[in-house]
Amino acid sequence: VILVIDVSGSKEFGSVNQLKKDVITEVAAVLSFSAIQNNDKIGVIFFSDKIEKFIPPKKGKTHILRIIRELINFEPDNKNTNIAEALKFLTNAIKKRSIAFLISDFIDSDYEDAIKIANRKHDLIALRVYDRREAEIPSIGMIKVKDAETGKQIWVDTSSKIVRDNYAKWWNIQTLKQKDIFSKSGVDNASISTQQDYIKPLINLFKRRGKH
Repeated sequence: VILVIDVSGSKEFGSVNQLKKDVITEVAAVLSFSAIQNNDKIGVIFFSDKIEKFIPPKKGKTHILRIIRELINFEPDNKNTNIAEALKFLTNAIKKRSIAFLISDFIDSDYEDAIKIANRKHDLIALRVYDRREAEIPSIGMIKVKDAETGKQIWVDTSSKIVRDNYAKWWNIQTLKQKDIFSKSGVDNASISTQQDYIKPLINLFKRRGKH
C-alpha cells in the first residue's frame, strides 16, 4: 500500500471543525493501521510541487509510528501543488503493482494523463478532502483573502452577489472537472469533508470496490 499525500499550502485551509491537513493526517493514519492489520507493507510519498519525502514500503508497528510522526510534524519546503509530478514518481519508483491512495484537495490542473498512466500500473484510489467554506463565500463585507500556495493577498467584497455567484460557479466547475477526470481514468474515488466523519465515505468507497 502506498499513500501519496499532498502537503502543499492549500491544506492549511479549514473553517469550522478542522484544517484539511488534520483530516488528511487522520485518514492516512487509519489507512496505515489497516494496512498493518492486513500484513501489508506501507510506504508514503509526501508531495507539494515536488517530491518532499519518500518513505519506502515496510511492515511493522515501528514503521507505522514513524509514518504517523511524519504526518503530524511534516513541514513542506514548497507550498504549491503538482499532482502530475507525484504520480510520475509513484509510477517510476514503485515497481510492484500496489494499491495507492492519492490524498489531496485536487486544487491543481494538468494531471489527467499522469493519473491514467499511474492507474494502469497501480490500483489508484483518489481521496478528495475539501472544506465546505471553499464552495461558498459568506456575505460578510470586505475581507482580505490569502492564497495559501502563492502567499498573495487580495481584498474581496463578499457582500457582492456577483462575486459570490461567480466564485460558486468556479468551484462547481472545478468539482465537475475533478469527477470527470476520475471517471475517464477509471479511478475509484471518494470526497471527504472537514465538517463530517470521514469513516462513512471510506466505508462506502470500499463497499463499491467490493462489488467490482
